Amino acid sequence: MSDNHYTHATNFIRNIIEEDRAADSSRQVITRFPPEPNGYLHIGHAKSICLNFGLPADYGGRCHLRLDDTNPEKESVEYAEAIKDAVRWLGFEWGEHLYHASDYYEQLYAWAEALIERGRAFVCSLNAEQMREMRGTLTEPGRESPDRDRPVAQSLDLFRRMRAGEFADG
Repeated sequence: MSDNHYTHATNFIRNIIEEDRAADSSRQVITRFPPEPNGYLHIGHAKSICLNFGLPADYGGRCHLRLDDTNPEKESVEYAEAIKDAVRWLGFEWGEHLYHASDYYEQLYAWAEALIERGRAFVCSLNAEQMREMRGTLTEPGRESPDRDRPVAQSLDLFRRMRAGEFADG
């Protein structure tokens, strides 16, 4: 190998990309980095930024910066700007592909309703502690929510009432 030729180490993600592109060379590599702007980024975020922006760049693709701004009580413009600064500091740009999850609330809500209507989602009434108890561990499988078989009409009604603010958060 010559001194001016750089080759990336192979890994399972690159292998998947290579296989996909071999099957269809017109496929573009598009990823996203979805931080929540509720604090400053840390070293783990830097790793994710390098992966999610670097991989598509290696293949002529792009990365979307999607700020997951769905919790207005904990988020701030200061953190959103700090995230953008950090991505740029690491040498990456998103161009026209800056998105805010909050811009899609109505679409997300419509998709959630559609999933409930198709029986693919349900309203679960377990509290956080009960949910933790139902989760599995490394050695034991989790258990299904007792609300999993709740009738679609009932889940849809509860979901709509939650959106209307009829229930406390939690």
